[in-house]
Amino acid sequence: MNKNDLIADIAARTGFSKNDSGKAVDAFIDSVVGALKKGDEVRLVSFGTFSVANRAAAEGRNPRTGDVIKIPASKQPKFKAGKGLKDAVNAK
Repeated sequence: MNKNDLIADIAARTGFSKNDSGKAVDAFIDSVVGALKKGDEVRLVSFGTFSVANRAAAEGRNPRTGDVIKIPASKQPKFKAGKGLKDAVNAK
């Protein structure tokens, strides 16, 4: 499922227009991104938690030349699925 499929599915389930559903999806994404940029986490009970993990700087190797390269420290977005989502996916 891609973003357009998600918007169409939300529109079908809610009776909203695709335009309004698209605005809602975009607003959700913007809200999550904004919270993560500030260092906050977003918890959606029984769905999951979006958070940011700090990755330390490291040394790596260029696969072509074998030269040592420095990989800078960075922040990585993470998602941890909640119990409700795990149970729904594993339901038979």
